[in-house]
Amino acid sequence: MSPVPETPATSPTDSPPPDGPKPPPTRSARRSSCTAPTATTPGWYARFGELVPAEVLGSLTDALHNAPPAEAPDPQQTLISAGWELDGQGVSRSPDGMCRVDPYPLHRQETATWYVEAHEHGYGHPDGPRIWSAWFDRRTPSHLLNAFVSALADTTPLQRAMHDRTAHYSSARERSALSPQQVVDAHTARLDALRVQARAAKRRQPTTAKAPAPPTRTSTPLRR
Repeated sequence: MSPVPETPATSPTDSPPPDGPKPPPTRSARRSSCTAPTATTPGWYARFGELVPAEVLGSLTDALHNAPPAEAPDPQQTLISAGWELDGQGVSRSPDGMCRVDPYPLHRQETATWYVEAHEHGYGHPDGPRIWSAWFDRRTPSHLLNAFVSALADTTPLQRAMHDRTAHYSSARERSALSPQQVVDAHTARLDALRVQARAAKRRQPTTAKAPAPPTRTSTPLRR
């Protein structure tokens, strides 16, 4: 889903986790998602600026309910298939030049952290003022990152109310064929489907047998 670019907000500067590269500062408020490490999987961390389109972020959170595919997807190939341009540095740029996806190699490791940024046109400069940004550490599952960039590259128009502050002044605007209630109903149906999916996944999880309770210690009455 191609996001309608959004205007910057004036709030505290984002900063990356200590184990990641330092992306350019952003003025948007911070939202983050993470999982703690387990015995079989490492933890991961992602950070999102306040104005990341909800539809794009929702694609990632929806994918949390899905099992990883047998073959890990390649986010860069997903963007190339959507018509994005990949330069010699491995940076993918959207056809309109207002968004880039940049993998940062970390200490020569095979996996990279990923930095995503939407910005205004530079008018002679590579990038204009930042609109929003997102950051994923190197342990972020590839199917989650792929869900994010797939929604980012989708050209379906986003539904925004007139004068919505998340609709950038430069975006193309046209009257939606959907009524406000249809938009709400579609969102409600999506959430209901996710609840069903989450309950089904929970039922498929193996149950762990409870350990037997320790025997109760009884005292022997004393004889006088």
